[in-house]
Amino acid sequence: MMKVAPSVLSADFGNLQKDVEEICNGGCDLVHVDVMDGHFVPNLTIGPVVVSSIAKCATKPLDIHLMVENNTFFVDMFAPLKPEYISFHIEEEKHPHRLIQKIRSLGIKPAIVLNPHTPAESIEYLLKDLDMVLLMSVNPGFGGQSFIDTVIEKASRLNELRNRLNPNCLIEVDGGVTNENVQALKDVGVDIVVAGSYVFKQEDRAKAIRSLQI
Repeated sequence: MMKVAPSVLSADFGNLQKDVEEICNGGCDLVHVDVMDGHFVPNLTIGPVVVSSIAKCATKPLDIHLMVENNTFFVDMFAPLKPEYISFHIEEEKHPHRLIQKIRSLGIKPAIVLNPHTPAESIEYLLKDLDMVLLMSVNPGFGGQSFIDTVIEKASRLNELRNRLNPNCLIEVDGGVTNENVQALKDVGVDIVVAGSYVFKQEDRAKAIRSLQI
């Protein structure tokens, strides 16, 4: 079954506890947290104080997605919250293998993120050390964008690499995911989808989550 990680970027921050509890009670598998620094992407989101509050009310593991410069600084900042995953962008990191080792040494599963233009083959020599690869299906920085169809072909290529080099590594897709494209993603080997607007803009969040758990 496809796992679902609703992105709290699309939640109502005035009622954040209620929204986080609702998606957890509604059957989500992970709580996806987008951390943006206003430099790597043109947006600024949340820091460890707010994420700590999310962690306290979430009954599902955190999936922290760093969209930042100076990844090591942010890893150190968020590691004490003990998320399930910390993912960082390959486009920004000069020493990805070193950072992967650091994240794992902190008891957290390391993941790498690829922007829409970055080929799956760019992480071939890192794949055996990863627990997850996150493919962006929108340009990072803002929620509510339209799905970029070419990620389906890229996910298929990544699935081939994963099956050959590290079958235990999961594939996650983030951006514009709905019940209309989730089957195509499952067909090419995607394991987890991140859904922000699709989940939080529906009155029945549990129903929205279930519609993606195919």
